[in-house]
Amino acid sequence: MHRVREDGYEISDDRDRLDREWVHWWLDERSYWAVGRTQEVQDRAIDHSLNFGVYSPDGEQVGYCRYVTDAATFAWMCDVFIAEAHRGIGLGEWMVGMSLEHPDLQNLRRHVLITSSAHDLYTKFGFDSVPEGDAHKWMIRMDG
Repeated sequence: MHRVREDGYEISDDRDRLDREWVHWWLDERSYWAVGRTQEVQDRAIDHSLNFGVYSPDGEQVGYCRYVTDAATFAWMCDVFIAEAHRGIGLGEWMVGMSLEHPDLQNLRRHVLITSSAHDLYTKFGFDSVPEGDAHKWMIRMDG
């Protein structure tokens, strides 16, 4: 998948195009959810996920998101970010919308994500809180 906006920003699912070191740096230094993740772990996550990079008109990577999915029933959207210098022009919304159009993410039973700060963004795409009647069904195991 490869799309270009009128202003020259691009989104691509080409794993080989990702700036892995920059993605790791951003997640480790700028995110609240991936601090301490090693480059080795991040590389494994990239290798076993559906990834999307957003690139500025000059080709520099400025955004990222990935999905953990079986491409049949389930997808977890995670590690979603746009670099600070490129925020405010709709890139986050564009990235989420374009990524959700990927063929591997169609006709799935569940799409999930975890966020503490971007509920307004994700509700635009049909995400909602887990209904109270279903919340007790979800379980989590945290190993570090």
